[in-house]
Amino acid sequence: MHPAAEWFREWFDSPFYHKLYFERNEEEATAFIHRLLTLLRPPPAALMLDVACGRGRHARILADQGYDVTGIDLAPSSIEYASQFRNDHLDFYIHDMRQLFCTNCFDYVFNFFTSFGYFRTQRDNDRVIKMVSVALKRQGVFILDYLNEHYAQQHLIPRSEMLIDSVTYHITRWTDATHFYKQIVIEDQHLNKPLEYTERIARFSLRDFDGILTRGGLAIRNVFGNYQLEPFDPDHSPRLIIVAEKK
Repeated sequence: MHPAAEWFREWFDSPFYHKLYFERNEEEATAFIHRLLTLLRPPPAALMLDVACGRGRHARILADQGYDVTGIDLAPSSIEYASQFRNDHLDFYIHDMRQLFCTNCFDYVFNFFTSFGYFRTQRDNDRVIKMVSVALKRQGVFILDYLNEHYAQQHLIPRSEMLIDSVTYHITRWTDATHFYKQIVIEDQHLNKPLEYTERIARFSLRDFDGILTRGGLAIRNVFGNYQLEPFDPDHSPRLIIVAEKK
């Protein structure tokens, strides 16, 4: 049995999770990937790993550009869905990103959409970065897309409600000194009773990530503040997008 603190195992494997977050903003995701590729200028033969790939949205966009892409995710249902898109340039595996995946395999590793910081201990977060560092080739590049914790606190909406495909999502948000929390209560006429999930995301600043990445053998090269890849501003940037290189 998995520890109760590992809330993400059940929530990330739920169809409601994907309805709430991922069946929107396809154009934004595609434009973001294209901007990243313009910045990074990967060679045609570059090998790429999408960590916590979900249903493979970003991995598919990368593969469509001709790169060889592997996606890994803990949720079996996500990998089952993504696997329908497998081809000579794209593959998917069920994998816990805290566990080593391969050694010196990839030129680029991506972690999109705040798919980090939800583990119970800092040791687990460090294990993720260790996995990334080991998986990268020498001078390989890691791209981490995270929320900007200061901006997120200043713009936190305590309560909201969303109606998606006749399903109502009641969302409550709060924070403490170390984490952001989001409780999602789901009402669906096909459910006997409402479902409830609570997300827990670590409040990591740029300084925190500098320490985490340094411990993992990675050095920050660039920092951006949004999906347009504009400069990072701690007060006004909605995202914290880090480009780091394996030492």
